[in-house]
Amino acid sequence: MFETIVFYAFGAVLLLSGLRVITARNPVHGALFLVLAFFTAAGLWLLLRAEFLAIALVVVYVGAVMVLFLFVVMMLDINLERVREGFWGNLPLALVVGIIMVWEMVTVLAYRYWGTQPRQFPAGYSNTKELGRQLYTDYAFAFEVAAVILLVAIIAAIALTLRRRKDSRSQDASQQIRTKASERVRLVSMPAEKE
Repeated sequence: MFETIVFYAFGAVLLLSGLRVITARNPVHGALFLVLAFFTAAGLWLLLRAEFLAIALVVVYVGAVMVLFLFVVMMLDINLERVREGFWGNLPLALVVGIIMVWEMVTVLAYRYWGTQPRQFPAGYSNTKELGRQLYTDYAFAFEVAAVILLVAIIAAIALTLRRRKDSRSQDASQQIRTKASERVRLVSMPAEKE
């Protein structure tokens, strides 16, 4: 009974934080709500006894991807007014995608309750070991493709933040090397002050 109450409480927090991700006016606030959503989803994974997936969600998404998102959002000077201009134009497509996603979730839940019974696992079964075996044998190619896609995303995010700014200062090493000793220090003779 307690586990059911915690599951529905986490589910409610996950839905509300997911809703705030897309309705927050400030992109930094949206990213922080996404962090809350990831932590709540990790809690749900723990309740479902998928410990490895919960830890992987926290380490990979909260620890790495969200830090990168926040870095990019804070480095890019996003004009919020220009971003909001196309909101109502994209609303019909967003509603269609949202309805399809809700239909898929209802289908999965209905299949779970009215479909076949879930498989019973033997004592000592480790979902982490089974996940590792499947990931590195049956789905090794897909895993490598996902790694390459993530690498390209990281490089693209870094490339977006490396734009030239007029107000930034930089050192020119070749100019520093070409200087002479007489140009580095200048002795100035000043008269002594009298009281």
